Amino acid sequence: MPERSPLVVVGSINVDYVVRVERRPQPGETVSDGVLELHPGGKGANQAVAAARCGAAVELVGCVGSDAAGRDRLEVLVAEGVGTSHVRRVEGARTGAAFVSLTPDGENSITTAPGANTELGVDDVDAAAPVIAAASVLVAQLEVPLVSVLRAAELAGEESLFVLNAAPYCAVPTALLDMVDVLVVNESEAARLARRSFSGVQGAREVAAELLSFGPRAVVVTLGRDGAVVVAPGLDRHLPAPVVRVVDTTGAGDAFVGALAACLDDGWALEDAVAYGVAMGSATTERHGALPVVPNSGRCRWADDPRCVR
Repeated sequence: MPERSPLVVVGSINVDYVVRVERRPQPGETVSDGVLELHPGGKGANQAVAAARCGAAVELVGCVGSDAAGRDRLEVLVAEGVGTSHVRRVEGARTGAAFVSLTPDGENSITTAPGANTELGVDDVDAAAPVIAAASVLVAQLEVPLVSVLRAAELAGEESLFVLNAAPYCAVPTALLDMVDVLVVNESEAARLARRSFSGVQGAREVAAELLSFGPRAVVVTLGRDGAVVVAPGLDRHLPAPVVRVVDTTGAGDAFVGALAACLDDGWALEDAVAYGVAMGSATTERHGALPVVPNSGRCRWADDPRCVR
């Protein structure tokens, strides 16, 4: 049997320092009695783990520090079945970190210290050129240098699908958007890319259609509790989210992207892949931490489609 083509993720690897507080402080104010938790994080790592938990063969291209946190993150990734032969340990650098303030309603505010993620260079991407060129799906985000994301897109094979999660927001060059097969953004990122505000599902559909004219072959706008919209030539759909008990929204978007990519790797139609991504993102909000939750027959109680059982 021929070896399965990998799903390749080029992206960040962090440690999440999560402080659970009753409310976030005002400027100059100290809020006491927070509870500190440490979780694996980083958009690249989170999306790679989500895809692996969905059954994809995943390779991650990224950087960690030479510190204990970097060693621990590599151990977790390997335990999750993510290939790490193209993750470089950067001597003298700290592993990336995210500092998350989490309130009881499940909402968060996040500050990142990118650390070793900034060291992911074109040389690192070039070293992974054979695996990137063979990828069925290439996934990237914007927590690593943009020039490295652009290089990865250039190396992708003609048969590869390139999924760009344009997060966190930055000005994305046309040269990169022209290579994107599926652009994934949340409401804030979509508004900033389109340079206009919008509201509601219909507004998201209109903005997605505008972003389609920027170059990508398809645009997905995630809407939190309202699910997601997907727009492509001949396709304009709203995929609603289930009603769930939200305790932590951290990593929900990454769970969505990883699940979407894994479904595309498995040959699903884009609309079905988005629907499953919504299911996985929603399930992830029901638990603390950024690591994704894969819906199963017990948790995916909102879906009749048997493909929600992976």
